[in-house]
Amino acid sequence: MIKTVKEAGLIQCDDCHKLLRLRSYKKRVKLSCPRCGSTLHQRIPNSLSHCWAYLITSVILFFPANLLPIMTFSEFGNGEPNTIMSGVVLLVEEGMLPLGLLVFVASILVPLLKIIGLLFLLLSIHGRWNVSRRRRMILYRIIEFVGRWSMLDIFVITILVALVNLGAIAQVIPGVGATAFGTVVILTMLAAHKFDSRLIWDNIND
Repeated sequence: MIKTVKEAGLIQCDDCHKLLRLRSYKKRVKLSCPRCGSTLHQRIPNSLSHCWAYLITSVILFFPANLLPIMTFSEFGNGEPNTIMSGVVLLVEEGMLPLGLLVFVASILVPLLKIIGLLFLLLSIHGRWNVSRRRRMILYRIIEFVGRWSMLDIFVITILVALVNLGAIAQVIPGVGATAFGTVVILTMLAAHKFDSRLIWDNIND
């Protein structure tokens, strides 16, 4: 049976990834990495609690992020607020299907799948589900990788505000939805960062 690093009496630094052997590990003793000086933990303290807190908050904010206006483009004093989905529809109607699909995937699909993926990982650990640990690790790596691409709408709004600044002629005004959306992205990134993937290997013998 393959042992985990923890079972083998080893510990890895989270910052420089140096692997150390622990002859006598005591929970109350603060250990430091001899290479970089960072505090060593066999498992990140309160990892699941922090991850749940960030994830639940992101789920709550996900709805206003998609239902409230993310931006308003005003030309000669006339303009309508747009949500993420209405913006996607507008891009498709204007013949920009690839850009519309890109915005839909990066701004709606990716955050949603990220939330669902993290929720699955957390529930699988709490419920001790008999699910392949290797597949769960692949899922976690995917969540980490794609998370950085879900800020597309915020980048678009920032660029438009900088470029379309013609006073009374045309303006781009960020909406409340943009704030909620940016917060969702940041919270899901923090949740993924706080999630200790080593916990996947602790509670199941598969």
